[in-house]
Amino acid sequence: MKTRAQIYEREAAALLRDISMYQVMTEGQLLRLHPGKKDKTRNLLAYLVRQNRVWQVDDFYCAAQDSLENMDRGLLAAVWVLTDFIDQVEYHSVGDYPAKIIFFADGEVYEIVHAAQGKEVLLSHVLADTGEQPSRYLVLVDDPAQIAELMIPNVNGYCTVSPAGEVQYYQKEGA
Repeated sequence: MKTRAQIYEREAAALLRDISMYQVMTEGQLLRLHPGKKDKTRNLLAYLVRQNRVWQVDDFYCAAQDSLENMDRGLLAAVWVLTDFIDQVEYHSVGDYPAKIIFFADGEVYEIVHAAQGKEVLLSHVLADTGEQPSRYLVLVDDPAQIAELMIPNVNGYCTVSPAGEVQYYQKEGA
């Protein structure tokens, strides 16, 4: 007979992996990354907080007590974009600059890239040279007006994320 710990071990490990990887997450993000497991996820989060394996600070679950002070707002927004695709995602992880998140879906590699205000030229330059197997880019912008300034190949779409986590998608005209 399995113990409760053995039954929930896999789900707890998945939550810990996500929080450790992304450092700061909201409950809403965690619930969307683990669809159909709302009550189980909430119970496990409460358990992990009681065990001091994750920290709850305001509305955020953090990998360390000081994670909120060093929060990467671009990464937090990119997680919301990832949650929109979670039903097709086979694997996801933090990415190397300039990607915030890299994920595999439907046999394709996607990178969620954050174009911070004022960094459009730099980002366009960094992503201008695509390798042999270029990724597909989802470009997260702070303001839709930035889209016209970006010259990036292999962009599947542009998006913004509201403070509440609502993702709005855009296409470049003429693309």
